[in-house]
Amino acid sequence: MAIESYVVLLRGINVGGRNKVPMAALREHLDPDFARVRSYIQTGNVVLDSDLSAAEIQIHIQHSLPKRFELDLEPIRVLVLDSHAYRSVLAEAPAGFGAQPETYRYDVGFYMGVSAAEVEQHIVTNPEVDAVHCGERAFYHRRVTALASRSRVSKIIGTPVYASLTIRNWKTTEALGRML
Repeated sequence: MAIESYVVLLRGINVGGRNKVPMAALREHLDPDFARVRSYIQTGNVVLDSDLSAAEIQIHIQHSLPKRFELDLEPIRVLVLDSHAYRSVLAEAPAGFGAQPETYRYDVGFYMGVSAAEVEQHIVTNPEVDAVHCGERAFYHRRVTALASRSRVSKIIGTPVYASLTIRNWKTTEALGRML
């Protein structure tokens, strides 16, 4: 297999003081097995190159992390998307998504082993605040910043699909795309 660039999203690290994984240590951990390992901010965003498949990378990282870092394994999940799949997430965003950051907050909920149909049935919106579009690999949530406390999308936290999502803001999602 040819060398490919991948985006790796780690769910459940560096959140609320749990599962602390310094990005420099994560890069150092991944560097022997992958090429051009680079990270973006502290919330488990990595871009790397490999001749392995996305599934092989996911298995490798998921199994090696607990050997190197002290982790509460329950919330840790790994999503690996090749450059084509990741760029399709960017391209599927609704028209104008991210265009008014002074008015709206924009988030992308990446699916991890669940389908859009499985996630969509658990999304609750407040039409005055929220707009949600479900794509093939992610959902796109726009909410009025000034009314964010009235958003209902956070109700997804108590649902069975929540553990199968990892959420990034649009700025981070775009930055990772530029890093590919």
